[in-house]
Amino acid sequence: MTPAELGAAVRSVVAAAVQAGELDVEVPAEVSVERPRVKEHGDYATSVALQLAKKAGRGPREVAELLAARLREVDGVAEVDVAGPGFLNLRLAQGALGEVVRTVVRQGPAFGRNEALAGLAVDLEFVSANPTGPVHVGSVRWAAVGDALGRLLEASGAKVTREYYVNDAGVQIDRFAASLYAASKGLPTPEEGYQGEYVAEWAARALEREPAIADLPETEAVERFRVVGLQVALDEIRGSLASFGVDFDVWSSELALATSGAVDRALQRLRDQGHVYENDGAVWLRTTDFGDDKDRVLVKSDGVGTYFLSDAAYYVDKRSRGFDRCIYMLGADHHGYVGRLKALAACAGDDPAQTLEVRIGQLVNVLQGGQPVKMSKRAGTMVTLEDLVALTGVDAARYTLARSSTDSTLDLDVEAVTRQTSDNPVFYVQYAATRAASVQRNAEALGLTAGDDADLSLLTHPREAELLLALAEFPAVVATAAELREPHRVARYLEESVAKAAQRFWDDCQVLPKGDEEVAPTAAPRLLLWRATRTVLENGLALLGVSAPERM
Repeated sequence: MTPAELGAAVRSVVAAAVQAGELDVEVPAEVSVERPRVKEHGDYATSVALQLAKKAGRGPREVAELLAARLREVDGVAEVDVAGPGFLNLRLAQGALGEVVRTVVRQGPAFGRNEALAGLAVDLEFVSANPTGPVHVGSVRWAAVGDALGRLLEASGAKVTREYYVNDAGVQIDRFAASLYAASKGLPTPEEGYQGEYVAEWAARALEREPAIADLPETEAVERFRVVGLQVALDEIRGSLASFGVDFDVWSSELALATSGAVDRALQRLRDQGHVYENDGAVWLRTTDFGDDKDRVLVKSDGVGTYFLSDAAYYVDKRSRGFDRCIYMLGADHHGYVGRLKALAACAGDDPAQTLEVRIGQLVNVLQGGQPVKMSKRAGTMVTLEDLVALTGVDAARYTLARSSTDSTLDLDVEAVTRQTSDNPVFYVQYAATRAASVQRNAEALGLTAGDDADLSLLTHPREAELLLALAEFPAVVATAAELREPHRVARYLEESVAKAAQRFWDDCQVLPKGDEEVAPTAAPRLLLWRATRTVLENGLALLGVSAPERM
């Protein structure tokens, strides 16, 4: 019995009490049950009696006692105790607890998926690094976390579009094109231009694609480098991210927004909403109407649109494409954007609380030998995604980047995340998955198999119960991580609940016979428990974009 199934059983008991006239309340749509902090209190606990007491005009303990009497008659519930002001502590019958294994095995890759966000169309924009250089460590964190979040949202029923916003307009692209031209001619880097070996590499690739650039006058050559160099840059960025397991559905162009008329349409929508005004020859958006610290200029007095106008066009364009929720995942240097983007959404006639989310991620420091990794020779001024993967591998990097809350700066120690010891979280979890696969292989070598008709009531050892309870939590962990937009909850669950319980199960519960021993009756159910454990570890790691190897 999973927590969701138990919650449904408690809700049914409430409904029965209401129908019998024992409680005069509205039956809640859902009833949540949770693992108590103290194991001795039972397998699960619920505060439903406290929630219903006031509406019922009864004391919480009185309501709890009433529900407890009914719950004791539910199949699979062994004990129910009323604790404190009215908490219900429940202990499952061993057979009911063991049924979790059958549920996991039968659902396989689908176990953990839910419909909590069904029907929600989400635009998830992340990374969006300027196309003027390779993907660097500052963006890598969002590559790992953003991709994991997309997987989580989809696992909870949302329809997710992963989007990369290409800043291909403005002065930075001018400097980029000029830098490519200078590199192609062997000239010094222009003032405020881009340096590093990659600039010469990309210039050479641009010339391979369009050799005629070399014979053009400087102005025309720079313009062609702007176009062809951008294509080279985006190909490099796409390739780097794909090698990291990150792919985007849509690559949106800032320049295309302007040429498509999207900017004009956004400006008109903002005017229609009544929040645009003119002052000193410029066009302004009155974002202070919605909590921004100052109004924002949309069009300067010289008639040139601002970056904020592009931001407005981009948001309005996303909403026009049918997205219910637009999630922006931005770096720490964009903290000031949160208020103005929310004000922008409100000025466009939306409720920002419903249509917009801005997630801010803090920086990543890559350490080797306790010291910051030196800047990339190729990139000149940064540590690139390729540098990080070369040092750690994809799995170690993705897991480490995704396992911590993005609210705090992360120190990624190369030695620590590649060490094959139990104090390395990614190795610890992957090794648990490997061990589960190894048990299955060893059983097959002995001619032992376990179908899902195994007698799971034989799983009575405390270590088995601990592992069963951990596996049962997975769907709730996925739903909560998706709802709170916190993929690190999945990683911590895999480490602290599943892998830890699997290690204790391994230590204390023999599965296969040794030597001339008879095959124990517990062999089949324990084999099935290992199979379920492997499934949950595989499913959880997949949500993080990390492999669950068969062998290590």
